[in-house]
Amino acid sequence: MANRTIEMYKIRQLIRLSLEGRGSKYISASVGISRNTVKKYLALLRGSGYDGTQLSAMSDDQLLSLLGVAQRPQWSPSQRSKALEPLLADYVRQLRKNRGVTKWMLYEQYKQLYPDGYKSSRFMDYLNLYMGKIRPSLRVVHKAGDKMYIDFTGKKLYITDPNTGAITAVEVFVAILGCSQLTYVQAVASQKKEDFIDACESALHYFGGVPEAIVPDNLKSAVSKPGRYESKVNESFAAFAAHYGTHVFPTRVYRPKDKALVEGAVKLIYTSIFTQIDKSVYHTLDNLNEAIALHLERHNNHPMSSGLPSRREQFETLEKDTLLPLNAYRYDPLDSRITTVGKNGYVALDYHYYSVPYKYIGKKIKILYSSTRVELFIGSELICRHARSYQKEKYVQDPAHLASWQSGAASMWDPKAFLQQAEAISEDLKRYLEKVLARPEYPDKNLRACQGILNIGRKVGASRLVNACKRAHEFGIYNYGIIEKILKSKADFMDEDTPQSQTGISMPEHDNIRGGKYYQ
Repeated sequence: MANRTIEMYKIRQLIRLSLEGRGSKYISASVGISRNTVKKYLALLRGSGYDGTQLSAMSDDQLLSLLGVAQRPQWSPSQRSKALEPLLADYVRQLRKNRGVTKWMLYEQYKQLYPDGYKSSRFMDYLNLYMGKIRPSLRVVHKAGDKMYIDFTGKKLYITDPNTGAITAVEVFVAILGCSQLTYVQAVASQKKEDFIDACESALHYFGGVPEAIVPDNLKSAVSKPGRYESKVNESFAAFAAHYGTHVFPTRVYRPKDKALVEGAVKLIYTSIFTQIDKSVYHTLDNLNEAIALHLERHNNHPMSSGLPSRREQFETLEKDTLLPLNAYRYDPLDSRITTVGKNGYVALDYHYYSVPYKYIGKKIKILYSSTRVELFIGSELICRHARSYQKEKYVQDPAHLASWQSGAASMWDPKAFLQQAEAISEDLKRYLEKVLARPEYPDKNLRACQGILNIGRKVGASRLVNACKRAHEFGIYNYGIIEKILKSKADFMDEDTPQSQTGISMPEHDNIRGGKYYQ
């Protein structure tokens, strides 16, 4: 299925809304899937014999298997529309230039050319659409707690560097609730997704609750591919909406009425806030937002020009109790990368290492990570998660993963197993391997060096191996190669005071080598 992550997100939203008793029309509009597709998915899910709880508990792969893989059919114009469309420009020209020409006369011309063409009503629809004739529309009625409309203002505000006087333009984010028209405004550094999502989250906390849907204009930060009927929401914003249990319902392309409310709010903000902000100079975003907040409260508490109570009063009376509760935790955006599970059963992330179940060794996995957590996926399947570590060279283990390690042939690649083997021989050997494992290298490389050192000890004996490690420690070098050189040159038999020049071991010709005393 194309765009698998987005599609699965929509399917899970579809299941949740269906369990809430929503109809196919509502689900179609909320999730962004055509109504026929919604009906098809619901029929497949209901016919599967699973109840809602079982469906919700299924993995993405199980749901994909249940629904099958279906490509969206491509729409192709009919032969009649292909024949009519090239004629429309000339028909409009005749209407505007030739006195006495009517639409009915044009239809008769068309029927002479194409007797099997469109009926008159369909012909008139095409002609009116081409001429840009707009049908009268009804006033939009906004349900309490239903939608939060968001956009950036066209005009910018500015902050001034107090030292250099340099002026920097900043973006202004606006959010408005449909029913009460309570408004939130915040200046941000850019329209990038990080600033955009942060402003959206601040708006939800300002309102003290979550609407059924967030309605963005077709911003790049929110929508990856705009469409007249279905817009594709980018993964970051979709994940943010899922965190707060709401939906993303972008405005339609070329439908200004969809965003009329927020555009009206922007015009009012220019008058009530921008004109006041322009009277002063601000040196930081925080200073600017403090001033915006002051003027925003005045704006929200001022009676509306229509004679209605203030936005704040309407919010408290009509809309506050209809909002969904906020998530107890702030949204923590996730970055991602693809990596391969090492032979030691760990994956590396910024020089920190996280355990993975034994059966995934050697497989490519996707890491989703934030400032607080690390989640590991095979395909769309979450296989484990860890708290994010900031202790360099830290190995973060799950005991369940370690247990599977110890039952498998690859347990020899567990760092603890190597250290246990070394400790059984000598504390000096253990300390040397700890230094090898602590190198800022790829973890498998360090583990392989430990394996080589222990293996060579089986050939030469424990006594010689320990002496070689002591000699290497004096040199301040921690790898397999130095142990091999010491043993081949029999430098392990030499007295500790023997100069390095007499050991037959060549050292790198640079000063960045620390002696053994440095590590004591």
